[in-house]
Amino acid sequence: MVVTIAPLLEKVAAYLPPEKVRLVQEAYEFARAKHEGQKRLTGEPYIIHPIETASYLADLSLDAITIAAALLHDVIEDCYVTQEELAARFGGDVARLVDGVTKLSLLDARVGGDVPPVPAPGQRLPEIFAPTKERTDQMHQQAESLRKMLVAMAQDIRVVIIKLADRLHNMRTLDAHSRERQVAIAQETMDIYAPLAHRLGMWEIKWQLEDLSFRHLWPDDYKRIAQLLQTRRAEREAYLDRVGNIVRDALKAQGIKADVYGRPKHLHSVFRKIEKYAQQGKEFVDIYDLYAIRVIVDTEGDCYHALGIIHSLWHPMPGQFDDYIANPKENQYRSLHSTVMCEGGTPLEVQIRTLEMHQLAEYGVAAHVKYKEGGAVVSNKSAGFEDKMTWLRQLLEWQRDVSGAEEFVQSLKADLFRDQVFVYTPKGDIKELPANATPLDFAYHVHTDLGHRCIGAKVNSKLVSLDYTLQNGDTVEIMVSKLARGPSLDWLNVELGFLHTASAITKVRQWFRKQERGASVERGRDLLHRELKRLSLKSTETEVAELLDFESVDLLLEQIGNGELSMAQVENKLLASEEPPAPEVIPTTKPSVPVSGAPTGSTGIRVLGVGDLLTRMGRCCAPLPGDDIIGFITRNTGVTVHRKDCKNILHEDEPERLVQVSWGPSKHLFPVTVRVAAWDRVGLLRDITALLAAEDVNITASQVETSPEGTAHISVALEISSVGQLGKLFSKLEAIKGVTSAVRADSGAGARVRGYDL
Repeated sequence: MVVTIAPLLEKVAAYLPPEKVRLVQEAYEFARAKHEGQKRLTGEPYIIHPIETASYLADLSLDAITIAAALLHDVIEDCYVTQEELAARFGGDVARLVDGVTKLSLLDARVGGDVPPVPAPGQRLPEIFAPTKERTDQMHQQAESLRKMLVAMAQDIRVVIIKLADRLHNMRTLDAHSRERQVAIAQETMDIYAPLAHRLGMWEIKWQLEDLSFRHLWPDDYKRIAQLLQTRRAEREAYLDRVGNIVRDALKAQGIKADVYGRPKHLHSVFRKIEKYAQQGKEFVDIYDLYAIRVIVDTEGDCYHALGIIHSLWHPMPGQFDDYIANPKENQYRSLHSTVMCEGGTPLEVQIRTLEMHQLAEYGVAAHVKYKEGGAVVSNKSAGFEDKMTWLRQLLEWQRDVSGAEEFVQSLKADLFRDQVFVYTPKGDIKELPANATPLDFAYHVHTDLGHRCIGAKVNSKLVSLDYTLQNGDTVEIMVSKLARGPSLDWLNVELGFLHTASAITKVRQWFRKQERGASVERGRDLLHRELKRLSLKSTETEVAELLDFESVDLLLEQIGNGELSMAQVENKLLASEEPPAPEVIPTTKPSVPVSGAPTGSTGIRVLGVGDLLTRMGRCCAPLPGDDIIGFITRNTGVTVHRKDCKNILHEDEPERLVQVSWGPSKHLFPVTVRVAAWDRVGLLRDITALLAAEDVNITASQVETSPEGTAHISVALEISSVGQLGKLFSKLEAIKGVTSAVRADSGAGARVRGYDL
């Protein structure tokens, strides 16, 4: 296949001086050499992709640096070229743009990690996503890539313009992918890239991305809409030609020079209108703005003059006029919109704008970075540009506070990518909010503290409820409490409708998290210490946090205290860590223990790596498998095994008689004492013994003490196989009616029940 750059060079030569065209030529030669031998899934040489990306940007008359960066945008990622190498050859600006696009390309690479299922006919993708671990991982990756995109936009908007052109060509060649990949990439394009193009005012690329995504996501609907439009295409074009001539002649008669032409309707927008109309019981033939014309005039004054002339020709439809010249949209879109009842009783949508407004409407922020006379490029610091990107800076201010990746992605889609409403402060300042925003959303948008102290609101000088839906042009006044106060939990209730913006919801959640954090930490500390004491475990808070993979002790205690982490989960993890497989005994340099009598084989204790010797369990501390243990060499009875925290061992004055021991494989039972505290009642002891019998636990002794206050303290000597079994018993014992606690007896406690050490 013959690859040529001639068409691209023709485009850039039409508005760039020769030295800038040479930069584009050199960038192409470098990219072609680096991509030599690489092919796309379509089978075409890879260099076709950067040429097509750059060609689209040349259609927008962008500067030579942007065109060169588009040609080179994949060389760092795919050809092992360094940013330093690009900077040395093409300059720092080109290198920075390429590096920025390379970082954003991670978003494309990650799409394949978790491919959404292919929707069944009539089924929409958002309804069939399942919350899997892979989906969560992808959400984190996507959120990180979106953050990179926003930062790149703040630093140099040309990075994202190149990325949008790159995505447009990828969507045009999406047929080369598998059906699953088509769905995944198209869904991401519909969710992220098309709305982003809309917010940047790049209407031309927005509708192309939407239609291409629509085609791959819902092919049956796409074909149906295309056929509906095709059947009436000739009739519609003839009608628009006739109406256009009438408008053109009427304007010319009044001395207004104008271009008038039919405005194409895009398949996805028609599909959305059909769905909306279907909910209202209407049909395709009822869509009134399938017929639309666009009028391009010289000046702003001509726009209003032309509007008056058109309204004199045909009667305007009530409620169908919007003045986006006096009140531009958030992406600086400016135009007059009106719908008139035209010939034959057919509604006709009319858009009137100047050529400059039209260029901004079609190309958005790209129009601000176009090449200007003299070779200069309008920078991000140019007059008016900062105001046009206010929404981006506001988003960057609060997105760092969002707690999770999924919350960030959903917030981005909710706030950044939907229709807006414009309201006024009492001083006349305009504030931009998402549609359906409330006075509370407005308060948090102005200042976090204003939202926290809000107790009421006035809209247009009238008291309204805090769930009132703001309308364009409303003047909002927030009433605040003189005393320090905080938000209400009801504000987070979605069904009550107090808050709609993700940023406001996040600020309310943060307030409650901050207020409750201290109390939750203390409550969690009490619960953890009580559990450790109950299990007679010596683990510290730090050790437990490390065991459960928490970054800090406070985070662990907070989650225990607020209920996000249950004590059952903590207990299971602790018991699992206390019951590792029997470790190999590490030999020591101490002399072997002389055997006095045959090995009992009943305790399953390994001494000094030589297997079972004559051993017995210390009755003072009653160790169980899973406890940390140590042996004490007696003079007549072999080795006595104690818990390492046994008081007798801690105070031993002959440390040379201590020997290393470990638990060996054993299915034998070990004695332990459990103490139960409860409110005294008839049948209490019966219920406890019945539970122990049901758990197949043998009771070797018991003792009950009651008090005049109505409490009972029951000590029972049991035979247990492991610490794990004991932990489960504790939970079941505490579930018995009236039982307040069940704990393991402290080591060295000298109580006795019928001759048994308790």
